[in-house]
Amino acid sequence: MAAADTLDIAAIRSQFPILERKVHGDKPLIYLDSAATTPKPQAVIDTIDAHYASGTANVHRAAHELSVEATEAYESARRRIGTFINATSSNEIIFTRSATEAVNLVAQSWAATTLQAGDEILVTEMEHHANIVPWQLLRERLGVTLKVIPMDDRGMLDMDACRSLVTDRTKLVSATWISNALGTVNPIESIISIAREAGAMTMVDATQALPHRPVDVQALGADFIVFSGHKMYGPTGIGCLWGRESILESMPPWQGGGDMIESVTFEKTTFNRLPWRFEAGTPHIAGAIGLGTAVDWLSEIGMPAIDARETSLVATLAERLDAIPRVLLVGHPTPRAAAVSFMVDGMHPHDVGMMLDQHGVAVRTGHHCAQPTMQHFDVPATVRASIGIFNDESDVDALDTALRRVIEVFG
Repeated sequence: MAAADTLDIAAIRSQFPILERKVHGDKPLIYLDSAATTPKPQAVIDTIDAHYASGTANVHRAAHELSVEATEAYESARRRIGTFINATSSNEIIFTRSATEAVNLVAQSWAATTLQAGDEILVTEMEHHANIVPWQLLRERLGVTLKVIPMDDRGMLDMDACRSLVTDRTKLVSATWISNALGTVNPIESIISIAREAGAMTMVDATQALPHRPVDVQALGADFIVFSGHKMYGPTGIGCLWGRESILESMPPWQGGGDMIESVTFEKTTFNRLPWRFEAGTPHIAGAIGLGTAVDWLSEIGMPAIDARETSLVATLAERLDAIPRVLLVGHPTPRAAAVSFMVDGMHPHDVGMMLDQHGVAVRTGHHCAQPTMQHFDVPATVRASIGIFNDESDVDALDTALRRVIEVFG
C-alpha cells in the first residue's frame, strides 16, 4: 500500500479505459461525477468479461464444473468484501441490487417486524431519498414517527439537536456518513454512540464513504451498513447490506423464491441459513464477482492513501470554485469528502452542466436525490463536481477554465 504522496495517479488513470474517450468531437473527457457512479478500472471489466466469456453458470445449483467455479467466485467475492470492511464473518454480507434495496431489506424485515406505532426513527436532513422514503412507507404502514436531525447553513449536522431528539422511544437512527449532495463528513461515530446510549439500533449509509476512506464495521459500532458497488469502482446492479450476524439471524426473509429455502412443500417452507436466506432467486453473479475485484483493487492502492489524497484534492477543488466570480458554494462543511456543490449566479444549474459538457467536463446537475437538502438551501438544484482517486489537479484546472469560459460567454 502506498502513501498518499507516493501514489502514481497517472498509472491509476491509465487503468480506466473510459478516460481515453473524446466527447463532442475532440474534447478529452474530464470526469467529475463519481458521486453518481464511478468509472470502472480495467481489472473489474476483465473480471466481468471473463465470467461471461468462460464461466457463465448459476451458483449453488449444479455439480458441473462451471457452476462450481461460479459459486466459488461468487462466495470468494463475499469473503473479500467482508474482509474489506472487517466483518466478523462473510455471513454478515448480504448481496442486494443496491444500497437502496439494502435499506428496504432492513425496513421490510427488521423494522416491519420489530417496531410498532409510536416508535421513533431518526434520520438526518441531508439524507438521500433511499434513506427517507422506506421509513415514510413504514410510517404509513405501522404508525411509527420519523424525526429529522437538522443541519446548519454550512451543511453540518446540529449535534445538540441530535442528542435532544434521541429519546427512549427512538428505536433506529439511520444516517448517512458522507452527504452525496454536499460532501459533508458526518461525525458518524458520535451519532452511533448517542443512539447506543439510548438503546437504539443504528444503520449507516456508507455508500459515499467506502470509495474514499477505510471502513471498519467492528470499530464503527453500527448494527447495519449499506453500500453500492457502482459507487466504489464496481458494477451497477449490485450492493450490500452488512449486519451483525446475531441481528440478521433474528430477521425473517423479506423475499421468497429459490435459493433462500432449505425445503418447500405446499404445507410448509423452511428457510436457508445466512447469508442466503436474504438472497432469493438468481443473484447478480457477475456483479458480485466484479465487486470483489473492485475491493481488491482499492485494497491494493490502500484506503488510507486514497483518503489522504482525495481530502487534499477536494479542498483544492472547493477553493478554486470559491474563487470564481459569481460561483456560490452550497454548504461549507468541515470536513468535506469527494464532492462540492455550487450555483452560478444568474444561471440555472442544468444550463451550467450542459455548457460544461460541451467543454468535455462531466458534472452532475439536479437535486441529487436529496430534495430536503435543496429545500434547506432554498435552491431547486445544484451543480456538483465530485472526484475519485483517478482525478488530479489537471481535472480541477479543466473545470476552472471551462466554468470561467461558460460564465464569460453565456452568463
